[in-house]
Amino acid sequence: MTPARGASRPVIGITSYVEHATRGDWVDVPSALLPHAYVRKVEEAGGIAVLIPPRHDGDESLVRDLLQRLDAVILAGGVDVAPELYAAQRHPSVQVSRPDRDTTEISIARVTREVDLPVLGICRGMQVMAVAAGGTLVQHLPEQVGHTEHAPAPATYGRHPVETAADSLVARILGPRVDVATYHHQSVQSHPGYVASAWAPDGTLEAMEDRQARFRLGVQWHPEHGSDPRLFEALVAAAAG
Repeated sequence: MTPARGASRPVIGITSYVEHATRGDWVDVPSALLPHAYVRKVEEAGGIAVLIPPRHDGDESLVRDLLQRLDAVILAGGVDVAPELYAAQRHPSVQVSRPDRDTTEISIARVTREVDLPVLGICRGMQVMAVAAGGTLVQHLPEQVGHTEHAPAPATYGRHPVETAADSLVARILGPRVDVATYHHQSVQSHPGYVASAWAPDGTLEAMEDRQARFRLGVQWHPEHGSDPRLFEALVAAAAG
C-alpha cells in the first residue's frame, strides 16, 4: 500500500556505509554510500529515501535531533556488529568492526523504540536491534547449522524458504511462507523485548518484531534484493500513518 495521490510522501532514513569508492579519476575516496536497491525499493513504495551517514559521535542526543526530521528508519545491512557490545569474545571470523556504524545505529535502535518510530531492520539491522535491546548474536552461523547456505560464496546471495508465525506482523505482510535472498554468517541468538516470528528450515531465526510498537520488524534476509516490495510498502504505509 503506497500513500494516496496528493498525500505527503513519508521520509525514510536509511543507514549507510562509509567506504572507499572510486569514481573516474578519484580513487579510493572515503564516501558515504549504500546499494541503490534500498533507495529504489523505498521510492517504489511511495517514500522519499534519505541516507544517514554513520558518525563516531552518533549518540542518542544527536539521534533525537535526526529523528525529528524522519517518518521511519531502515537499519541496513553491512559488517558484523562488534561482539564486545554484547560482552562476547571475538570469533576469528568476525569482520573488522566499524565503530561509527555501531555507535550511530545502536543509538537509532534505542531511540526509535523509545519514541515508537517505524523501523525495518535488514540483516545487520536486525542484529543491531537485538544488541541495542541487550541481546546476543551467533557469531559464526555455519558452526551451528553445519552448512553455508545462508552465505554460499563471496558476493553471492543464497535462497531458502522462511516460515512465519501465524499471528505475526511479518505473516500478515508476506503470508505463511516466503522464499528469501540471504547473505549472512551471523544471526540473532537472544532478543529481549522482541517476539521471534520467522525461521529458516535449519531453525535460524529469520524475523523478530515488537508487537507493542506501531511497526518494528527485523528480518535476517535481504528484501531489497529481488522483486517483492511488500515489506517496504508496509513500512512506508506505517510511516505515512
